Amino acid sequence: MEHNIPQALAAIVALGIAAQWLAWRLKIPSILLLLLTGILVGPVAGLLSPDDLFGDLLLPLVSLSVAVVLFEGGMTLRFRELRDEAGRVLFRLVTLGAFVTTVIAAASSRFLLGFDWPLAILLGAILTVTGPTVIGPLLRQLRIGGRAGSILKWEGIVIDPVGAMLAVLAFTAIRAAGPEEATASVARDLFGTALVGLGLGAAGAGGLLLALRKHWVPDPLQNPVTLAAVLSASAVANLLQPESGLVAVTVMGIAVANQRMVTITHLTEFKENLTVLLISVLFILLSARLRPGDLLALGWQELAFVGVLVIVARPAAVLLSTARSPLPWQERLFLSAMAPRGIVAAAVASVFALELADAGLEQASRLPPVVFLVIVGTVVLYGLGAGPLARRLGLARANPQGVLFVGAHAWVRAMASALKAEGVPVLLVDSNHHNSAAARMAGLRVHHGSILAEHTAEELDLGDMGRLVALTSNDEVNALACLRFLNRFGRREIYQLPFGAPTEGRHEALPPEQRGRLLFGRTTTFANMDERFGTEPSAKITRLSAAFDYGAFQAAHAEQVLPVFVIRASGRVVPFTAEGAPHPQPGDTVISLTRAKAEASPARDVDDLAMADPSSASTPE
Repeated sequence: MEHNIPQALAAIVALGIAAQWLAWRLKIPSILLLLLTGILVGPVAGLLSPDDLFGDLLLPLVSLSVAVVLFEGGMTLRFRELRDEAGRVLFRLVTLGAFVTTVIAAASSRFLLGFDWPLAILLGAILTVTGPTVIGPLLRQLRIGGRAGSILKWEGIVIDPVGAMLAVLAFTAIRAAGPEEATASVARDLFGTALVGLGLGAAGAGGLLLALRKHWVPDPLQNPVTLAAVLSASAVANLLQPESGLVAVTVMGIAVANQRMVTITHLTEFKENLTVLLISVLFILLSARLRPGDLLALGWQELAFVGVLVIVARPAAVLLSTARSPLPWQERLFLSAMAPRGIVAAAVASVFALELADAGLEQASRLPPVVFLVIVGTVVLYGLGAGPLARRLGLARANPQGVLFVGAHAWVRAMASALKAEGVPVLLVDSNHHNSAAARMAGLRVHHGSILAEHTAEELDLGDMGRLVALTSNDEVNALACLRFLNRFGRREIYQLPFGAPTEGRHEALPPEQRGRLLFGRTTTFANMDERFGTEPSAKITRLSAAFDYGAFQAAHAEQVLPVFVIRASGRVVPFTAEGAPHPQPGDTVISLTRAKAEASPARDVDDLAMADPSSASTPE
C-alpha cells in the first residue's frame, strides 16, 4: 500500500484529536474512539498501513512515545498520596497482585485460547499492566479522591514498568535453550533491568534538576531539554538492558515530581499536552496494524478470556492485596472494578509479537488481536461501569455542581448561603480569621488558610465542587487561584472578579490566559461590590416562571439587585459573567445580591427569599 506521507501523518493527527474531542463531548473514554478509528481506517477500510508508512521505524517510535507517556504519568505522582495504608496496599498490588494476575491470565490463555505455556505466561505478564491513560481521565472525570483514587493513580503508572519487566523475563525464558539457561537468564535480566532502570532514572532526574536549578538552561529551552533527557534516558537504558527504559523514565518522572528544588508546573503542562497528542496517534497506529483475519478469528473463547480477567483475576488480586487492610469495603470493591488496559499493553504486545514471529513461533501473531480485545473489553466495561458504581458506593458524585469560593466576605457569605439553601454544595476558603469565623457561624463549610498554600489543596475535599469563584480583594491572588486550580476544574469553570481600575498611565490587568473568566460585569470590581453591598448584604432567590420570566424580573428590580448565579432546572449552576448573561429561562432560579435594608419589589409570580448574612452586621470587612 502506498502512502502520501505528509497527508497520511496529518490525517492521523487530525483523526486522533477529533476522536479525543468527540469522546470529551460524549463523556466516554477516548481510547474507545481511538481504537475504533484505527480499526476502521486500517483493517476495515484499508486506508492506513502503519508498517508501510513507517517501516522499521514504527516500533522504535512507539517505544520512545510510551517513554514520554510514562514520564508524564510519573510526574503526577506524589509520595504524600501514599500515607498510611495506601502505600502498603499499592506495594502489594504491584507485587502480589501482579503475580496473581499473571498466574490467572496465563492459565486462562492456556486452557481457553489454547496457547502454549511459554506464550501463555508471556501474555499473562503483559496483561498485568493497567492503563494510566484510561485510569487518569476516569479518576478526574469521576472526581475520585481519597485512598482509592491515589492507589489507582499510582498503580496505573508503577505497574507498567513492572509488567513490561515481567514480560521481558518471560520472553527471555521462551528463547532460552533449557531450564538452567532460562533461570540464569531471567535472574540476570531481572537484576540488570532493576539496576539500569533505577540508576539511569535517578541519574537523569538528578542531572535535569541540577541544570534547571543552576539556570544552565534558559526558559524557552527547558521543555525541549526535558524531553531530550527523557528520550535519552530511555534509549540508553534500553541499549544497556532491553526494556529497562520504561523503569528509567518512570523513576525519573517520580523523582522530578517529588523534589522541591525547582518548579515544574510548566514542564507538567507541556508533557500533558504532548501526551494527549502521542496517545491519539499511537492508538490509531497500533490498532490499524491489526489484520482483518485476526479480527474475524476472535470468538467466544477470547470473550470468555476477557471475562476471566474482569470477574476473577482483578477481584482476586485486590482481595489478596487488601487483606487485613483498614480500607472500607466500598474502596476495596471499587479497586476490584477498575483495571483497564491501555497503550503500554498494546505497545509491548506488538513488539514481542514481531520478535517472536521472527523467531518462528507460530502463535505469536495471535498476541496483538487478543491484547486489543482485552483493551477494548476492559475499557468498555470499566469505563462505562465505573461511574455508576462509584456513585452507588458514595465515592463520586454525578456532575458535581458545587462552588468553591475564594474569599469569605459578607456578600460572599450571603450568596454562598443562598446557594446552600438551594441544595448546591459550597466551600469557602479565606485566610482572614474574622471572615472564616463568620462563615462557620452562618453554617457554611469553610477552610481557614491561603488558597495558594500547598497544604490547602491537599486538605480540601473537592468531590462536590464543580467550579472555582475567586472573590478576594487581591486581583493577583484571584488570578493565581484560578491558575492553580485550572487543571482541576478546566478553564470553563474558573472565575474571578474584574480587576480594579489600573493606575493612571498603566495597564495592570492580566491577559485571559493568566486569569479566570471575569464575573458579573466589567465594572463589578471588589471595591465596587464592597461599596454596593457593604456589611449588610442580602441574597434573593427568585424562581422564574412563564408568567414571571427574566425580563419581568429585571423590570421589577431594575438596579436594586445584581444577578450572580443561575441554577438551571436541570440543577446546573451557571455564574453571570462579563461575557454576558446566561439567559435564564422559566424554571430556572436566579440568585442575586442586594442590600438587606433595601426595599424589595416582589411581583406576583416571584418567589424570592432574602438571605441576609446573620453575622455580617457585626463582622468587619
